[in-house]
Amino acid sequence: MAAKKTYSISELAQEFDVTTRSVRFYEDQGLLKPSRKGQTRIFSSKDRVRLKLILRGKRMGLSLAETKELFDLWDETTSGNEKQLLLMLQTIKRRREALAQQKEDIAIVEMEMENAEARCLEALSELQIKKQTATQH
Repeated sequence: MAAKKTYSISELAQEFDVTTRSVRFYEDQGLLKPSRKGQTRIFSSKDRVRLKLILRGKRMGLSLAETKELFDLWDETTSGNEKQLLLMLQTIKRRREALAQQKEDIAIVEMEMENAEARCLEALSELQIKKQTATQH
């Protein structure tokens, strides 16, 4: 039987382009659970997958608490469960709703900026015309 693949903190950090400090932080938050050999952390394939999922969740806007809740549900069984899947679907729905609101907010801000820019350009043009007229007289 082949030996189970393990990773050092440096290997994981390098593979996922994060700092070793980030990896230690995720461990402190209970998201990663490396074994130890003296002072050395030994990360398993499971930890590697979890780090990948943490970073994916982060890109999707999930909080670390949400990610931990999903991991905890997964750990209750050997293959996940309906409860975990339903929670993930709820989390995705909330995140989509938040993103839709952000998109709407961004569209409003863009419109406000366009209006402010148009007013500034108009005022600048009027000032330049007044300045030009004053120098001609």
